Amino acid sequence: MKLAFLYAGQGSQHVGMGRDFYEAYPVFREIFDSAPVDFDLKKLCFEGPEEQLSDTRYTQPCMVAFAAGVTALLLQAGIRPSMAAGLSLGEYSALQAAGVFDAMTAISLVAFRGKAMAEAVSGRPCGMAAVLNLDREKLQAACTAASDAGVVEIANYNCPGQLVIAGDAAAVEKASELAKEAGARRVVPLKVSGPFHTSLMAPAGDALREKFKTINFRAMNIPVLFNCKGDVMGDGDTIPGLLERQVQSSVYLEDTIHTMADQGVDTFVEIGPGKTLCGFVRKTVKGAKTYAIDTVEDLNAVIAALKGEA
Repeated sequence: MKLAFLYAGQGSQHVGMGRDFYEAYPVFREIFDSAPVDFDLKKLCFEGPEEQLSDTRYTQPCMVAFAAGVTALLLQAGIRPSMAAGLSLGEYSALQAAGVFDAMTAISLVAFRGKAMAEAVSGRPCGMAAVLNLDREKLQAACTAASDAGVVEIANYNCPGQLVIAGDAAAVEKASELAKEAGARRVVPLKVSGPFHTSLMAPAGDALREKFKTINFRAMNIPVLFNCKGDVMGDGDTIPGLLERQVQSSVYLEDTIHTMADQGVDTFVEIGPGKTLCGFVRKTVKGAKTYAIDTVEDLNAVIAALKGEA
């Protein structure tokens, strides 16, 4: 067995996330109670309101705190990955799992990132939508044809049959209609609050570049695959540079999953909340084993299954 951790991105958050972990495990409780944020993270995760939890300024630190707590519990149980990756903000959790920074730094960084991303498009109506069963070339043509209504770009290459577009609301709406005319099976608006991973996020990239100058990035103790490459770091790449690029560039998750499989990974654990990435893996790599951790019950089942395989 060769194991990878995959960390969920925005859109999989839900009210109640982490409550059972918080009640059961002191190590998880300590992370939630110590999170360096200017709002009541525990209350928002456990009680909502959902509208606030889905605002990127709040979603990002909540998701990364959850991921850090679950990662700590897996490591405590002796479950260690060979490599890691994450969807969008999940990349910060993957880097935390690889020892690049600690949990508090990861939470603080994505809290800053969430605010910078919100400010980048403040007052500008924007959106994202998942496009199902349309190839890349046809969707790119739809985006190009809709560009007279504003910015719209392919933001995520998630798996075969699922791409995501993002940008100005009017342009996303027009591109969505054109995508359906071109043969898309469905177009689904996403529960996120901005045009993430598009050129509209350039101001957030600039803000992150300055922020990263204050952070000590340690060496990775396992390989992390980066969203904007679909692969590990190359010669000349730096972690801060890739994270700056990530916020305003497409996410190549399908490529990331293929690269992991090519490196021998046959077992993927999605650290949630949610189970979205497991679906992407199954559509991308036939025969891969997938596990998702959203609840304490999930955690216990995954630990038992992986220790049994080992």
